[in-house]
Amino acid sequence: MSAFRPLLWLSALAITCGNAQAAGGASNDPLRICAADEAPYSQRDGRGLENRLAEAVGAAMQRPVEFVWSDKPAIYLVRDYLDKQRCDVVMGVDTGDPRVLTTAPYYRSSYVFISRADSDFGAISAWDDPRLGKARNIAVGVGSPAEAIIKAMGLYEENMNYIYSLVDFKSPRNQYVRLEPSRLVSEVVRGNADLAIAFSGDVARYVKESSVPLRMEAVPPDTVAGKEGEFIGFEYGQSMAVRKDDEPLLAALNAALDKAHPQVQSILRSEGVLLLSGKGEQSARN
Repeated sequence: MSAFRPLLWLSALAITCGNAQAAGGASNDPLRICAADEAPYSQRDGRGLENRLAEAVGAAMQRPVEFVWSDKPAIYLVRDYLDKQRCDVVMGVDTGDPRVLTTAPYYRSSYVFISRADSDFGAISAWDDPRLGKARNIAVGVGSPAEAIIKAMGLYEENMNYIYSLVDFKSPRNQYVRLEPSRLVSEVVRGNADLAIAFSGDVARYVKESSVPLRMEAVPPDTVAGKEGEFIGFEYGQSMAVRKDDEPLLAALNAALDKAHPQVQSILRSEGVLLLSGKGEQSARN
């Protein structure tokens, strides 16, 4: 339900309904989820991680869930769909994203190393591990924190051609370039890369489903400050997002997330997502 109403009495009614939902009340209005068909998160066939999470939250709110599909990449959902009131909730937004109001995180996770179980690249606990310099190709997403740490380690030049080959040498300068998460995993499975570095939520499904046994291990913290004293963050909270003027819906979602916590955790574990406790970073990831 949109938070904006042109008439005073309708505004009052929206606030009243929002408060009822926050208290656990039901509504016949569908919970409109902004979505882009990008596996493993939202998928038109309903198999996506976010499809299942949204359905669990909708059930806790006693509201039907309606996915409003975009033909654009998910990074444009806030600008082109949520802000234009074509839908009301975006899944999988970094906790604290300044464009929106975000719920309490329904999970926290981190970037991970992916390697073959029969390789010598397990249990890397520091970025100065000499094995990283010996890896034959490291698969990372263009513009991601993984690419940033590769640059900070001085390993970018020898991996650059390989990394850009994964996106057909497209330049991210004037366009959004997305690398399918499944590709990162398949590069390791096929032996084209000794390591891949990606966000756990992106790749957990493919690691779990791989016919070749793989490892998925959390990357260590960045301990080498950049030129301005900054560190690269690898841990992130994931939240549901609403428009900044939709505090009643935010409250209702937070209440529903508390109620649906067991179901949410079960879904995340079935996907194989690496779950962390504690405070995650609140900056954008790619």
